Amino acid sequence: MAAPIAYAARCAYSLVATDLDGTLLRGDDTFSDRSLHALARVAAAGARHLVVTGRPAPRVRPLLDILGGGGLAVCGQGAQLYDAGSDRLLWSVTLDRELAETALGKIEAEVGEVYVAVDQDGVDGLTLIEPGYLMPHPTLPALRVGARDDLWGEPISKVLLRHPTLSDDELAATARSVVGSLATVTMSGPGTVELQPCGVTKATGLALAAEHLGLRPRDTIAFGDMPNDIPMFDWAGHGVAMANAHPELKAVADEVTTSNEDDGVAVVLERLFP
Repeated sequence: MAAPIAYAARCAYSLVATDLDGTLLRGDDTFSDRSLHALARVAAAGARHLVVTGRPAPRVRPLLDILGGGGLAVCGQGAQLYDAGSDRLLWSVTLDRELAETALGKIEAEVGEVYVAVDQDGVDGLTLIEPGYLMPHPTLPALRVGARDDLWGEPISKVLLRHPTLSDDELAATARSVVGSLATVTMSGPGTVELQPCGVTKATGLALAAEHLGLRPRDTIAFGDMPNDIPMFDWAGHGVAMANAHPELKAVADEVTTSNEDDGVAVVLERLFP
């Protein structure tokens, strides 16, 4: 375990954990100057910033370069602990492909055909999408394959689902009711219902990262916007939901800030790190 990080007594928290999409990122996939300046305050105070996101490591690496390039990031809904400085995974867990296919069969038996994508494991893993699947973030690179069977050629960290008519809440609720212990079901953004390894959440990845840094839950303030951030809020000492957050997350948050478009993360950090 790394030695605990020294930080000034005036700091409210020594670890700031932020989701990306709908939280720290604006809708155009950029960071505002105000957010970057607020994170600079965090660093100047001796505290650490940790990205905790559903995006896989290869889709996070360019954003980490903007944020400073080094350090750790929790990726893939907690399935990956990525060291940006060495460009390697310190820890990762994959979703068994047979279990994933079984889970998909159970879901489709209830709701009809769904459209599927996968994130491959590894620092160079691809996002593969089957015919009919539309990427919720059109700026993110993805490779379209000819058929669903082509998705399973390499180890995967998670499966992404979309339904032609059901809402995300409806699809996620049905998936949870039939998948059982085959996988963990999360909802991480508009058009993004996911299957990941059973028991893996953002909290598991955040706990590993905090242990690596020598920090504790009570040292941590977490920011998020979707139900997949609930385990992270349960683990952290303080959870802050964005104004644009899903009602399920707002219900368990310790505080609600302004939206991601209105620099909600910066609003709180400016108060805590003057």
